[in-house]
Amino acid sequence: MSFKAIIFDLDGTLLDTLKDLAYSVNAVLREKGCEEHPVDAYRYFVGDGIEALVQRAFPESELARIDFKELVKTVKEEYGRRWADYTVPYPGVKEMLDFFEDRMIPKAIFSNKPQEFVTLTVETLLPQWNFIAMQGIREGVPRKPDPAGALAVAETMRFKPEETVYLGDTITDMKTAAAGKFYPVGALWGFRPADELREGGALMLAEKPWDVTGLFK
Repeated sequence: MSFKAIIFDLDGTLLDTLKDLAYSVNAVLREKGCEEHPVDAYRYFVGDGIEALVQRAFPESELARIDFKELVKTVKEEYGRRWADYTVPYPGVKEMLDFFEDRMIPKAIFSNKPQEFVTLTVETLLPQWNFIAMQGIREGVPRKPDPAGALAVAETMRFKPEETVYLGDTITDMKTAAAGKFYPVGALWGFRPADELREGGALMLAEKPWDVTGLFK
């Protein structure tokens, strides 16, 4: 089977953002007098938006004590200061993106990351590649695993979901792809293990980014 377009998740798929996310939240935890988490714990905190990240990282006692919206705002501000300290494209991502660029295969990004950070990170760290859409979470765009945002991206690309690969690294990504009738591919270099990706509906598991190109040859 050969596909015509591809939609990428961002964190854990194109960019290794884990340390910057972890250090940002840990800085706020430390400021609030709460226990910090090891970086690897954040593999299971991230993926469902910043609100979910805050809910998972902060103790219930702290969440009950303070204004949640203000806490989310504080975390976003901290991440805004730190996001570029350690974040880089995963090994092999540049070569994969070159493959799609050279063959003029349409590509886009759909992430549960806030829109302003999607735009900032992609324009700064992935500037040499053309993405038809760089969709993050903003007003009117439901979070994954609701497929509405991904379907809107596919419409912008002018391809049917059945013609489009969806590459992501979490069960949320795989559920999004399956619900939208995309072809779900799990990125094993990302934040979550193979069993979780299969549980979410992955039809292919890619050990490295270049493996995905085989679907377009």
